[in-house]
Amino acid sequence: MEVYQIVIIDPEGKKVLTEFEGEKVILGRESSCDIVLPQPKVSRRNSEIFRRDNQFFLRDLRSTNGTFLNGKRIAEEVVLRPRDVIAIGDYHLRIRLKEDLEELPKAEAKKAKAKGREVGLSEEKLGIATRLREEAHRNLLERMDLRSIDFSKTDQEELKAKTRQIIGEIVAEMASRIPSWMEKERFSKEILDEALGLGPLEDLLADPEITEIMVNRRDQIYIERNGKLELTDRRFSSDRAVLNVIEKIVAPLGRRIDESSPLVDARLKDGSRVNAIIPPLALKGSSLTIRKFSKKPFIIEDLVRFGALTEKMAEFLKITVRARKNIIISGGTGSGKTTLLNVVSSFIPEGERIVTIEDAAELQLPQEHVISLESRPPNIEGKGAITIRDLVRNALRMRPDRIVVGECRGGEALDMLQAMNTGHDGSLTTGHANSPRDILSRLETMVLMSGMDLPLRAIREQIASAIDLIVQQARFADGSRKITHITEVQGMEGDKITLQDIFVFEQRGYDAQGRVIGEIKCTGFVPKFVEELRRQGVEVPQEIFQ
Repeated sequence: MEVYQIVIIDPEGKKVLTEFEGEKVILGRESSCDIVLPQPKVSRRNSEIFRRDNQFFLRDLRSTNGTFLNGKRIAEEVVLRPRDVIAIGDYHLRIRLKEDLEELPKAEAKKAKAKGREVGLSEEKLGIATRLREEAHRNLLERMDLRSIDFSKTDQEELKAKTRQIIGEIVAEMASRIPSWMEKERFSKEILDEALGLGPLEDLLADPEITEIMVNRRDQIYIERNGKLELTDRRFSSDRAVLNVIEKIVAPLGRRIDESSPLVDARLKDGSRVNAIIPPLALKGSSLTIRKFSKKPFIIEDLVRFGALTEKMAEFLKITVRARKNIIISGGTGSGKTTLLNVVSSFIPEGERIVTIEDAAELQLPQEHVISLESRPPNIEGKGAITIRDLVRNALRMRPDRIVVGECRGGEALDMLQAMNTGHDGSLTTGHANSPRDILSRLETMVLMSGMDLPLRAIREQIASAIDLIVQQARFADGSRKITHITEVQGMEGDKITLQDIFVFEQRGYDAQGRVIGEIKCTGFVPKFVEELRRQGVEVPQEIFQ
């Protein structure tokens, strides 16, 4: 029987090679398994790899934590292909036959190049490539006058075919000056992307590992991958090319960007959030930031697998959402508030009418009865703006069972609190703050921004009676995102709102690879509302708080 290797990369990045020749291998946390993966995120008997008809198959053994193939959770047995990556907890595994071993490094290098990662070009070569792209793009503009084309009224396939043909002619004319290290096919694609698409951003948008794209100026593009920032070797051919891309994004949405309106928020067709700012406000050239929209929304099991929270915390959040507790998710920029809000909102039972309100629509709720509202900036005359506050007020007339506000930033906080206090229990929102106590201060400030002249004590009483739970999210230096606190708002004690932590993340430092070390602990405190839930027949396991 043919011998094969299972390559295991453990959570610390160490590689272990294990040889097998049997028909079946069991993987899990239990010592009786063929491959033992000793981690709480791994179920006792998690998965199995088996051979049938000269093929390898992977099957999940109804595990709580799941088995993932190439980033997707499997629900039934699947065929394993060469270089497929299996993820179980924080372990990554790959099957290799003996003949595959020599080809692997070449394949990995080719794959990285195809994804547009850093390929080691010197600054001199990058400069040559940029100048040639500029020249080719100028020639294309002269021959086609792309700036005068109305893309919304033009047949896209016909336009693409015509543009590709002309680019082919231009590249042929320039062939003698294109260096051998520049692939003509890629060169042609880059010109086409810049003419009809989003230029050097096209490949970055297609890479599922990239979560954010940051264009600081035409020749400096950063990305975020796995929570870490990387400088890419991608460049725009000119400042005008960056502005063209921004205009392509905002024009179909009825927005504009020019010197009189030099900043704009928008979104791509797939829902990715876009912010653009141009000179004179951006001193080094037009700047563009894209927070990519996940094509497949995360589920709670994904966050548990990433280490963002524990299974106990997940179960507790599920119970509180279904029991119609009002929750605010707090955290800094990029800490994962919207992702967590999307996951938590998915616990709302079917059959309830949900109204979501956002500046840029990002939430992807799986329920059927969802009404999604999006605010609108003023038009060219400075009129027609519809704010989050306007939408919150309108939502109250739409007979909602739940209101989900993407983020409270201003006076809408007062309307949200009043809604929570007047029969719209189970509402959810997010806010910018660095701790549970800080978000209370932010809410006070936001209520005052509404223009209502209320005493501070009255505002605090509104907050204390409206909010049941604060979920604090944080992004750490290693790029990981974790829930650091789940805190109950208990009420007023004198003039102060009292809080009690239920779960807390305790950080102990960083390991040799720069990854955060720490653990999430139960404080042992049982929230006041648990007894009330039990009286209503809602089962809350005591083990959650132990």
